[in-house]
Amino acid sequence: MSKSSAGRGFGRRSGTVTVIEQQVHRSSQRNARFAFVITAVTVLLITLVVAAQYMHPLLAVFPAAFAAAFSGAGAWVLVRIWPVLRLLWWWAPEIVLTMSAAWAWTALAVHTAPWVTLLVLMSVVGAPAVIPGARNRIVATAWCVVVRHRLRVCFSQFIIANKSGSLPFVLGAWPTPVGERVWVMLRPGLSLSYLTQQLDKIAVACHATSAFVQQAGTSDSAFIRFDIKRREVLTATVGSPLVDLIEPVAPVADKKPATVTGLDLPDVEDIPPATPAAAKTKATAASSNGREPAASAATAADDGDDISDWI
Repeated sequence: MSKSSAGRGFGRRSGTVTVIEQQVHRSSQRNARFAFVITAVTVLLITLVVAAQYMHPLLAVFPAAFAAAFSGAGAWVLVRIWPVLRLLWWWAPEIVLTMSAAWAWTALAVHTAPWVTLLVLMSVVGAPAVIPGARNRIVATAWCVVVRHRLRVCFSQFIIANKSGSLPFVLGAWPTPVGERVWVMLRPGLSLSYLTQQLDKIAVACHATSAFVQQAGTSDSAFIRFDIKRREVLTATVGSPLVDLIEPVAPVADKKPATVTGLDLPDVEDIPPATPAAAKTKATAASSNGREPAASAATAADDGDDISDWI
């Protein structure tokens, strides 16, 4: 769906302002025809079987045909206007905000005096400029609206498109302490690993310092979320309530510091190593438990066994 326009300047020129891409437009036409045929045939058969139970099969053809035509037309319209519905969803915040502002201004101007209208307008516009919390909230919400459009530009400009040319469905955005978080439903042809390679370009398009992407759900890999980072909050000083939970203890002024005495090695008694006689005494004590001591390596060698076969 496009609109042609011609302008005059130093010469004659013509341009095209595209609302819906031609590839998407042709794809919706084809899908609408398929939806009409499939829905009409399915409803026709089901209605014919059900109606034949209450009337003659020849008479059941008329209500079945009417139901099939009505259902097929509904499916055709829904599929045909789907690109328009997506376009309205992309611009839904701006449309709702404009309509709400126009309705509120009209109702206020009709039911109140001019000075009251001016006072309310000054309050609505001046309050965010004076109160930092309200101003920051409005700015964060505005960035959420902007990021939705910037991600759509990324998908249409440098991220690979599928055969029909449809874009991923940007569900919504929410402000975070460092930026924005956007939930996206991917279409066939895109994957999380592919988007990870495009994060630097996405950050540039969103006017952010960095961008991250990860799977938003555990059961559907097409449902992902983008975390757009604009500022660093870890460098700020954060007050902790745990400090107030510690009871203050008065320092003891007259307490002397403890003296730590090091270990003097010359003061340690030198213990000589065990002598062969002591080893024999230890073996005798071990045999007193009623168990015979193990044969030595020399005894095993005298018996003719090679000890290396057992090691």
